[in-house]
Amino acid sequence: MVSHTELVGRIVVGACLGGAIGYERDRHGRPVGLRTHFIVALAAATFMVVSAQFVYGQHYGKDDLVNVDGSRIAASVVSGIGFLAGGSILRSGMTVQGMTTAAGLWLVTAIGLCSGGGMYVEAVAVTGIGLLALTALRRFEDKDDDHVRRRILVTLGEGAPPVSAIVEGLAQLGAITAQVEYDRRLDDKKRVTVTLDVRLPARISLTRLIDRLESQPGVSRIHVQAHS
Repeated sequence: MVSHTELVGRIVVGACLGGAIGYERDRHGRPVGLRTHFIVALAAATFMVVSAQFVYGQHYGKDDLVNVDGSRIAASVVSGIGFLAGGSILRSGMTVQGMTTAAGLWLVTAIGLCSGGGMYVEAVAVTGIGLLALTALRRFEDKDDDHVRRRILVTLGEGAPPVSAIVEGLAQLGAITAQVEYDRRLDDKKRVTVTLDVRLPARISLTRLIDRLESQPGVSRIHVQAHS
């Protein structure tokens, strides 16, 4: 049986390597970041240690008829992580967000299992390759980190300008309107609700955006939220 000190070391190394992937995710503002990746890798390494070593803690005798499949626990981890990773994937309109984060969780699970199995060199190498993929290869993708996405809901009352005026006002801030949803009530209130998905330069603060919207006549309600 491997010593308890080495087993704990395997778990700690796996958790720290998974945390390195999570730190990269945190730097890019992803909702699943350092703590989640750290805990996932910690759990995966622990499961791997249990899977590989639990039989030695049961004090079976050499004459006991025991048949143990040590791979079943580790194999279940690979299946179980799919539920957690699936929760990080979001669909908004025609776009799907969170695929890289889900893949990252799958990666740190593999790193944790690798470390829990005592394969330190492989675990470190996979972590390095993973960080390389998340950072260096990012330059070859159109991530557009200089812009942020916002979903803006504006309610217009009587005497309000046309929707084109709202879009033009946002364009003066450098915003690009990707999608517009129009909802108009035809009863006595005659209110118009417009939902806009816009891409704004990151330098435009939220207060400046709100001030521009509030300056439009006839605006009775504004709701702004982050849009992945």
